[in-house]
Amino acid sequence: MQLDKIITYHKALADPTRIRILILLAEGESNGQVLAEKLGITPATITHHAAKLREASLIYERRDKNTIYFALNEYFIRSHATATIDLIYKNKKGGTDPMDDQEAKSNVQQSIIRNFFTQDGKLKHIPAQLKKKLIVLKHLIEQLEKGRSYTEKELNVWIEQFHPDFATIRREFIMHQFMFRENNIYELNPAEMWTKWETLS
Repeated sequence: MQLDKIITYHKALADPTRIRILILLAEGESNGQVLAEKLGITPATITHHAAKLREASLIYERRDKNTIYFALNEYFIRSHATATIDLIYKNKKGGTDPMDDQEAKSNVQQSIIRNFFTQDGKLKHIPAQLKKKLIVLKHLIEQLEKGRSYTEKELNVWIEQFHPDFATIRREFIMHQFMFRENNIYELNPAEMWTKWETLS
């Protein structure tokens, strides 16, 4: 998630009245008049704060005749909170993010591999979702011989034993830093350079 969206989210929360409005809306939909009475402030003040919350996508509004009702946008509240944690711990090794747990990461990888590869190791199809694609590419690239140089033809033949679209997979290897190419010679990059699926939100 973009940094500016996360900042807008936290700016919207940086006010005690807006927090209290969200707490009240957690109990269910309400209109400005009712919220104003419960908080002891004017309806105009509710309108002002509701606009800030709406700009940050934290609430919905709906009009029923002359009355505007407010409701929580629970998906955005939770997703922005999670995005903040992911951003903070993005580059921290050994952080508290559950995905830092080796067993959890291994389970995710094995599940994707089972879904996209046949029992004899053939790739059924190239995943459209980036995270799954990176797991598939990593599984393939780990089977290449480290320290060896491959001509384009040799790499094509090697890829073709897993999937017929060797050109696409070869480009993906380069695009996501699994390999580098010079004068049509391909070599593995160090694993530290590979695009990591674990860092995707």
